[in-house]
Amino acid sequence: MLSRSLVPLALACAAIAGVPAAFGQSRSQAASAPPNEVRAWLLRIHDAASRRNFQGTFIVSGGGSVASARISHFHEGPNQYERIESLDGRQRKVFRHNDVVHTFWPASRVAMIEQRGQLSSFPALLQAGDDGLAEWYEVKLEGNDRVAGYEANVLVVKPRDSYRYGYRLWADRASGLLLRADVIGERGETLETAAFSEVSIGVRSQPESVVQAMKKLDGYRVVKPMLTPTRLEAEGWSMRPVTPGFKLVSCVRRQMEMLGEPPADPTAPPVIQTIYSDGLTYVSVFIERYRADRHTEPVFVTLGATVTFGQRLGDWWVTVVGDTPPATLKTFAAALERKKP
Repeated sequence: MLSRSLVPLALACAAIAGVPAAFGQSRSQAASAPPNEVRAWLLRIHDAASRRNFQGTFIVSGGGSVASARISHFHEGPNQYERIESLDGRQRKVFRHNDVVHTFWPASRVAMIEQRGQLSSFPALLQAGDDGLAEWYEVKLEGNDRVAGYEANVLVVKPRDSYRYGYRLWADRASGLLLRADVIGERGETLETAAFSEVSIGVRSQPESVVQAMKKLDGYRVVKPMLTPTRLEAEGWSMRPVTPGFKLVSCVRRQMEMLGEPPADPTAPPVIQTIYSDGLTYVSVFIERYRADRHTEPVFVTLGATVTFGQRLGDWWVTVVGDTPPATLKTFAAALERKKP
């Protein structure tokens, strides 16, 4: 799942800008921030993601695996442009113009076109003031450091319970660009590190390099997965609210091929996906029909900070994925109930 982690960090957490003057205080002076400042800092993270031009090599490591990508981000007026190219394993290129994302797999000549409107869900929770972040996380300003040749300020986000992980963030002191983000486990260990190994900030905007690449579809099998909004109740399911702090963000019917490289069979049956968030991290719950040829045994996989848990539930198969402690995902799975055949 490390390659998956590259995209959210690039799209949603690219920079921190305009933080209070206290961000430069020494480690010994670090103190918890009041709730209004917590929300303000995190909103600035999202806001600045669309307002910095930069290019660099981004590396995610954890669980014995390493994935790297070359990332470029450009901003012009109300428009955002992004180019991400994997540097390890199977070649993959991602181009984004605002909410439209094109993903190319050159080896198999497959291109997938998506509309990712849910990218706005994270700030919406914060802006509504309904996230309760200060109830679930303690945020501290923790002095200075140096990353990828840049002087950085450090922000520590510590969970107040066992349902979520903590974070340590390094932001470039001059521009606010997020240079490094660590996911911190229950025992204080670093589960995953996502960081620029090298980066140039304030580069010339090159939107044409993204827009022109998105048009080069000749020779590719183009896949346009459909996302149909729905509700768990309408699909015959319910989720008991047993995991503190997590709220429903979206519920859709979607094709399985959207979970990775599209398979050769475009008629793959749809699944139901619900996304829950506490305002800082996500949990996705996938529900599909049980298939004996695919679902041979329960699944429990941990890679870096990402945990995947899958099990049979009657005639159905439930998969829960998230950057949370395993017990959190099991709580979600246990809270899911089938209400009708």
